[in-house]
Amino acid sequence: MPQLILIPGLAADAEMWLDQLAALPPRWRTTVTDVHARHGDIAAMAQALLQEHAGELVLCGASMGGMVAMEAARQAPQRVRGLALLGTGARPESALHRRQREGAIQMFEQGRVSEFVRASASLAFSREQAGNKALTRRYKDLVLRAGAAQWIRQNRAIMDRPDARLHLAQVRCPTLVLCGESDLLTPPALSQEIAALVPGAELQLLPQCGHMLTMEQPQAVNAALLAWLTRLGR
Repeated sequence: MPQLILIPGLAADAEMWLDQLAALPPRWRTTVTDVHARHGDIAAMAQALLQEHAGELVLCGASMGGMVAMEAARQAPQRVRGLALLGTGARPESALHRRQREGAIQMFEQGRVSEFVRASASLAFSREQAGNKALTRRYKDLVLRAGAAQWIRQNRAIMDRPDARLHLAQVRCPTLVLCGESDLLTPPALSQEIAALVPGAELQLLPQCGHMLTMEQPQAVNAALLAWLTRLGR
């Protein structure tokens, strides 16, 4: 049985996977990696993941974690037995998004971390969850816990990420592409693009769900993952 590796997104840690960890069967030997917190670019993160976890792997990555998962599948296609890509994109950084990230990095360097986190929280979830103070607080605590230095380093890694579209047509393992219909940060069109490039990929869009789908719609995410893993395990 391959080992299941959960890969967090930008400035996130195991907290974003708590609801999934509680639901996943023990036989998958699930681990949450922290390679994104220890390396400076997507390729190095993927390489470290492959070095630290031997044997066959099923990779489940959210947002930036999905970028790491796709790169790991490029580096070691013979070892990756399944890919679950949640709220992520395959294309490189656009000029507009690069400018936006540079502006956000300047805010962090100026010590305006709390100000930025308050503003970005509204983009992390769907409009239906705009008034959910507990969920918003959970997200803010997650980002603040990472700290400014890590947040800046991971954003620069995203800005310089490779164009995964160039190799997705060579992916041969079962692939699940999952995205919130109301995702403002990685819109559904990006997930649709991935699903169209990966042969046989399964695409699911979750209604009334934004970017932090593992936290906002944990039951729907769990149902999709468990059904996919059951088919994979056969």
